[in-house]
Amino acid sequence: GKSVLSEMLVAKGFIRLTLSEEVRAEARKLGLPIERTTLQNLGNEMRIKHGNGYWAKLLIAKMEEGKNYAIEGIRNPGEVEELRKLRNFFLIGVNSPIENRLEWIKARNKDSDPKTIEAIKAIDARDRGFGESSSGQQTEECFSMADSYIFNNTNLGDLQEKAAQLVKDLGC
Repeated sequence: GKSVLSEMLVAKGFIRLTLSEEVRAEARKLGLPIERTTLQNLGNEMRIKHGNGYWAKLLIAKMEEGKNYAIEGIRNPGEVEELRKLRNFFLIGVNSPIENRLEWIKARNKDSDPKTIEAIKAIDARDRGFGESSSGQQTEECFSMADSYIFNNTNLGDLQEKAAQLVKDLGC
């Protein structure tokens, strides 16, 4: 869902940046494998070392005045706090029922994707912050900080309509 929203913003002239690409770039630099757990661990480690807003600061340093950006992959409230320092920052939370997500994952048929609801729940637990330190994955808390929400619970067309309405409401 978040990628559909980002794509709509890119079509309106926004530049897409992702925090996860920053983590991947750091992993490549360190010679680490590009896989979920390793990337999460690296993300957490760098937040501990440099502060919870570290990854957002890297993206902010790449931004140019007068341009609009769609940021994906926010995982920690410290990142939200850094981004809130920007003029006109607006956080949109996108959520989907787990049953829908499993259906879409199966249709995507990517080898590394979870194949059961239980496997999705296991991934979600860490992403949402269960068992994580304050420097870890905390998407549940980030979601609660959103300025607006999109509930992605039907199909791509419906999601695109919801996203288009939100983009219109924001004046983008």
